[in-house]
Amino acid sequence: MSSLRSENGKYFLRGPLGRSLKVEKIGNFSVFREGLEPATFLDMKIAFASSEMVPYAKTGGLADVAGALPLELHARGEEVAAFLPWYRTVRAAGTAVRDTGVELDVDLGFLSASGRVLEADPAPGPRVFFIDAPEFFDRDDLYQTRGRDHFDNAPRFAFFARAVIEAVSKLELEPDVFHANDWQTALIPVYLKTLHAAGPLGKAGTLLTIHNLAYQGVFPEAAFPVTGLPETLFDWTRLEFFGKVNYLKGGIVYAGALNTVSSTYAREILTPAFGAGLEDVLKTREKDLFGVVNGIDTSVWNPGTDPHLPARYAREDLAGKQACKRALCEEAGLDDADAPLFAMISRLAHQKGVDLLAESVDALVSMGAPLVVLGTGDPLYHRMLEKAEKKHPGKVKAFLAFDNALAHRIEAGADVFLMPSRYEPCGLNQLISMRYGTIPVARRTGGLADTVVDAGPDAMASGEATGFVFEKATGKAFVEACARAVEAFGMREAWSRLVRTGMAKDWSWKRAAGEYLDLYRRAGRR
Repeated sequence: MSSLRSENGKYFLRGPLGRSLKVEKIGNFSVFREGLEPATFLDMKIAFASSEMVPYAKTGGLADVAGALPLELHARGEEVAAFLPWYRTVRAAGTAVRDTGVELDVDLGFLSASGRVLEADPAPGPRVFFIDAPEFFDRDDLYQTRGRDHFDNAPRFAFFARAVIEAVSKLELEPDVFHANDWQTALIPVYLKTLHAAGPLGKAGTLLTIHNLAYQGVFPEAAFPVTGLPETLFDWTRLEFFGKVNYLKGGIVYAGALNTVSSTYAREILTPAFGAGLEDVLKTREKDLFGVVNGIDTSVWNPGTDPHLPARYAREDLAGKQACKRALCEEAGLDDADAPLFAMISRLAHQKGVDLLAESVDALVSMGAPLVVLGTGDPLYHRMLEKAEKKHPGKVKAFLAFDNALAHRIEAGADVFLMPSRYEPCGLNQLISMRYGTIPVARRTGGLADTVVDAGPDAMASGEATGFVFEKATGKAFVEACARAVEAFGMREAWSRLVRTGMAKDWSWKRAAGEYLDLYRRAGRR
C-alpha cells in the first residue's frame, strides 16, 4: 500500500491515508519522515460506496452527492473507485460496462448470495463499479414497491456492503479509506472493524456520511443473522435499537469519522428534536462528528451555459433572467410578469413545509406574488395545490410531476425560491437558486441556516445578505418572511445587490472536496 514518487528532486513514499513520507539520506541509511508540508501530500485511494449515484440511479440528493464528489476528488488527483448496485433501471438505460471477471460469493448468515463486478466503460472520471446480483437488484425501484419498502432490504444491503469489501479485495484496489453513505452502506465500517479487523482492509480509514438521519435501515431482530455478524454485536451499545437491528447505528458506532451535510444539522442531530432516537449514540461520537455543506455541479447549474433556458445570463448582465421570467410566466399561464414571481421545487412532504405553503397561498396572492410549484409526493399536498390553482387562476400553477428541464427554467425564471422546511440536512435548491439570481426564503434549520444570510439591516449594509430567513415553522412566520421579500423586490437597487451577492457565492464541489479530504485523514486516526 505504498509507492515511491519524486517531487522537485525529493523522494516521497506514499504512506497511509495519502500521507507522504520523505526519504532522507543519512550516511548509508535511508530515513523516512512524515512530510509536514500540505504540498507533499500524495494521492489518496478512496473506495466510495453509495446505493445511488448520478447519472446512473437517483431517488434524492444522495445521488447528486455521490455523482459529484468522486468526480471532483478525481479532478484533484485522488484515486477514486465508486461502487453502487447494478439496478434494472441502470441496465435498461443502456449503461456501457465491461465484465471485470470478479465473481462474488457472500455469506449472509444462514443465506449465501453470489454476484459479479462490472465496471463502467468508459467511466466519467473516477472508476465506477457495479455489483451485479439479479436476486437483489433486478427490480424496477431501488428501495420500494408501490410505496412500501422491499421486504428483503435487510439482506439486500447487507449483501451490498459485504460485496463492496470483497470486490475491493479481489480488484486489489488497496484503499486508504472507505467512504460509506447513509444506512444502505453503513455496515461497511462494521464489517471492516470486526470481520476484517485482522486483514489489510481492516487498517483502512472509514468515513460515514449521514445525508438524512430520518432514514436508518431499521429491521426486526429476526433479520440480524443475515448480516453475518457475531451475535454479540446485537447489543444496545452496537447494532441493537429498541429490540431491532439498526444498520445506521452500527455505522455510527464503528466508523472512524462521521459527518452530516451541514454544520448546523450536525449540531441539531445531537438533540431529541432532530436525533430520531440516535441522539445519545451520536453524543458518544461528538468529537468525531463534522458538518460539510454539499456543493452543486456548476457545470450543470450554470445560467450562462444552461441548455434548458430560453435565454442565458450572468451576474454582470441579468437581461437574460428577465427573458426567462417572461417565458416561465407564459408557460405556467401566469398573468403578471412584472410581479415578484415565487417558486418552489420540492418533494411534496411534511418535512419540506408544504403544508405551510398551502395554507399561505391566499396571503401570497393577496400581496401580489404569483406562485409556481413543481414536485410530487403526498397525495394530500397534490390535492391542496390543485385546489389553490383552481381558486387562483392566472396566479398559481402547480406542475405535479418530475421534470428536470422545467426545474432549470423555474430556477432561472423565478424571483424568489421558497424553502419552509421543518428540517433540512443540507438542501441544494437554495444553493442553485442563489447561483441563478433567485432569492431564497428559508427557515433557519440545518443547511439552510448555514448557507442563507438573512437580509437584515446589518447584512444588507455590509453586502452579505443573500435571502430571507424565518425561525418558527408556522404559516405566520413564513408569510412575514415572504412579505419582506415582496417589499425588498420593490426596492430595485437593494434587490439587485441581493441577487448579485448570491450569484457571487462559490457553492462548487471544490470547496467541499477539500473538506472531505481532511475528514478522510481524520478517519484513519481513530
